[in-house]
Amino acid sequence: MARATWNGAVLARSDKTIVVEGNHYFPPEAVNRQYFTASDTHTTCHWKGEASYFDVVVDGQTNKDAAWYYPAPKEAARQIAGYVAFWKGVRVEP
Repeated sequence: MARATWNGAVLARSDKTIVVEGNHYFPPEAVNRQYFTASDTHTTCHWKGEASYFDVVVDGQTNKDAAWYYPAPKEAARQIAGYVAFWKGVRVEP
């Protein structure tokens, strides 16, 4: 079971992640939403589409844009629609 942690908190846990380009994408229902705040950041991937971001907030500390997802990915990445991936110090253990 894959698990994402930061600052002592379990952000997500699932045995149904999808690995794309070395990143584990967690299904929406596996994410502990109390640690997430919507960000205004967006980036574009040429084959996945536009990504949206979350800030991760644990014990008053904020990890800006540490999680991202594709709300409406391009056809080639449709399987990760709404799934959440992590970076910026978030530890993901497969």
